[in-house]
Amino acid sequence: MLHARTPAHARRAALRSALASGRLLRFPGAFNPLSAVLITELGFDGVYVSGAVLSADLALPDIGLTTLTEVAGRAGQIARVTDLPTLVDADTGFGEPMNAARSVQILEDAGLAGCHLEDQVNPKRCGHLDGKSVVDTDEMVRRIRAAVVARRDDNFVLCARTDARGVEGLDAALERARAYVDAGADMIFPEGLADAAEFAAVRRAVDVPILANMTEFGKSELLTVATLESVGVNVVIYPVTLLRLAMGAVEDGLRRLAADGTQAGLVDRMQHRSRLYELLDYAAYNTFDDSVFTFRSPGSPDGG
Repeated sequence: MLHARTPAHARRAALRSALASGRLLRFPGAFNPLSAVLITELGFDGVYVSGAVLSADLALPDIGLTTLTEVAGRAGQIARVTDLPTLVDADTGFGEPMNAARSVQILEDAGLAGCHLEDQVNPKRCGHLDGKSVVDTDEMVRRIRAAVVARRDDNFVLCARTDARGVEGLDAALERARAYVDAGADMIFPEGLADAAEFAAVRRAVDVPILANMTEFGKSELLTVATLESVGVNVVIYPVTLLRLAMGAVEDGLRRLAADGTQAGLVDRMQHRSRLYELLDYAAYNTFDDSVFTFRSPGSPDGG
């Protein structure tokens, strides 16, 4: 009720332990806190907060328009409701290396278990679009070092994302990945890889966990959990899947409502009120409210 029972430091430690286990961790992208409740209930390993989803939720394109305050606020709202570790997209760190350092501390305070920083030029763009530019390796290394130095909880996972595959080629992306690990990155996120063989190449190049982005309509083949496990991937994110499903249903429902003049034909496709109340733990709130309303202190006339 109200907040997750597991404190942030314990969720971070749990993520560290899970990454060391060797099994593949599945992190669907939550587009709001309630979807994070569902992700938790249905047995996934963690929750992901996508910068693209957060931008879209504000009706903005994913081109670096969102601020640290907006990202930390929304990510914190999502992390608040789940006992799972939450990983957030921190774009380029929202500025210079000092900004990246501040971003890490703000995200720690917001209850996140980790974040990823990328090597695109700021302002960035979606990793699966053409026309991206990347900073030189030394500049990204400074971003990572700033984040490492600023981190107060050693279990907060710092993931380095490289977009170099689509700009400089796979070999350059592998060289960058090695440099980012040397700078202190705990995990590598190679964006825009083509297939399983390229993930296998990253696995051979670095000895830290690697993250795969299985986003729809992008440059990467949509690989199964079994395939990702077979090439040594440690974390898979599905960043925009739930938003796309939800918005598809919303658009279809609005068209039906406009055409039919009633939502009656859509009721069987809706989440029932009772299921919503179950997810919200409505009964626990009622119990808590009743216990407070009827409480009497021991010294009061009605308290004995």
